[in-house]
Amino acid sequence: MAGHAALTLNQSNFDSTVLQSKVPVLVDFWAEWCGPCRMISPLLEQIATDHAGKVVVGKVNVDQEQALASKYGIQSIPAFFIFKNGQVTDQFVGAQHSRQSIESKLGVGQ
Repeated sequence: MAGHAALTLNQSNFDSTVLQSKVPVLVDFWAEWCGPCRMISPLLEQIATDHAGKVVVGKVNVDQEQALASKYGIQSIPAFFIFKNGQVTDQFVGAQHSRQSIESKLGVGQ
């Protein structure tokens, strides 16, 4: 699959992509300068690819999308929010999360 499996989220597509999604959505609030964000990014791409159609993985660049970051009260990054049926069902911060723990939060474990 060419390009990135994770979608770039912004103010204009957030509602349709995240809040109206029929499948669970993992939203990664990140920034270009954030080392841990870059470290966990390949893992998120892998989850997005392996579970395409069952989950959506999206990324919000907090430097470019300050309104979204503010709306969700982002204090430190990477910050992850899991949305199901338009509601936040889980949230966690930092890059110290295993693939298994993220998949289990999304409900798509192996």
